Amino acid sequence: MTKRRLPEEIGIFGVLVLVGLIMSMLSPEFMTLGNIQVLMLNGTVVAFLALGQTFVLLTGGIDLSVGSNIALTGMLAAISMQMGAPWWLAAIVALVAGLLVGLFNGSIIHFVRLPPFIVTFSTFGIAAAIPQIITGAKSVTVADPMFAIFGRGSLFGIPIPVLLLAVATVVFMVVLKQTPSGVHIYAVGGNVDASRLAGINIGRKILMVYAISGVCAGVGGIITTSRLMVGYPTAGSGNEQFYSIASAVVGGVSLFGGVGTILGALLGALLIATVSNGMNVVGVDSFWQPLVIGVIILVGVSMDAVRRRLASSGGMTRLFRRPPSTTNPEVNAPKTPPPLDTSGAARSETTNH
Repeated sequence: MTKRRLPEEIGIFGVLVLVGLIMSMLSPEFMTLGNIQVLMLNGTVVAFLALGQTFVLLTGGIDLSVGSNIALTGMLAAISMQMGAPWWLAAIVALVAGLLVGLFNGSIIHFVRLPPFIVTFSTFGIAAAIPQIITGAKSVTVADPMFAIFGRGSLFGIPIPVLLLAVATVVFMVVLKQTPSGVHIYAVGGNVDASRLAGINIGRKILMVYAISGVCAGVGGIITTSRLMVGYPTAGSGNEQFYSIASAVVGGVSLFGGVGTILGALLGALLIATVSNGMNVVGVDSFWQPLVIGVIILVGVSMDAVRRRLASSGGMTRLFRRPPSTTNPEVNAPKTPPPLDTSGAARSETTNH
């Protein structure tokens, strides 16, 4: 009988349950229905960013522009409705804008051969400045009440943002696990040179993952603007991009590419949201939250580095095995007896000399 492997996400799920139990004991309000809804709603934007970030991280890249992309896409949606566009068209404008930002990132990274960190950090500044330049750093009120459905609506008692997140999670899981493109994304992150030799179109996959990240940021911009019914030019300028990276890494996605799952990233986002919400409910000062999230990122990255080191060294037994000495090969070489000479020629030759 073959042994059934435990899911890779079982560890992060256990930590999530443990944190939830601790927060429940510290504050009875944590497990109330109202607080759970607030937790889920507040976590959806970071979760969407984490899903998009997962695709990028799987290829060995990183996207630091997702935070400012929220402000850009949300403001464009608000401005579109201010100019008379219907609510659904404004949502499409936001998604297209997020897509274009992602394609821009992917194009510069692949064709210009610049590091993803530099490109996306530059795009972060550009995308943050554009809505402030357009509006003079002023907010734009959303007048169409139908636009509120994205952030405030519900279906059968389930908030619309949570339903959108669930649908996106299922679709992305299918893409990564059941399609050739998903296999190629893992391959590119595992070994880009081998992937190129295998005939995988590297450029297409790079454009694809950054486009997905941009669209996810666009969804985050729509949800944020819809919940507030105001487009803020500084929305997403906080720690959203770092929370998205922390969520993915804590969920088991490797910063070095090729390892991770969508479900793990989603559980990581729920863990970040639970920690943040729990600290608010318990009454911990807000300036402690970046410290806690920073520790989570550090622990996650450290565990990822240790995991990679153990994998490359063959596991714990090989890691702690004493290597053979190579200082004197002749001493360490096994002693083999000389071949027996049954003819007696060697003995006679020695006697003659």
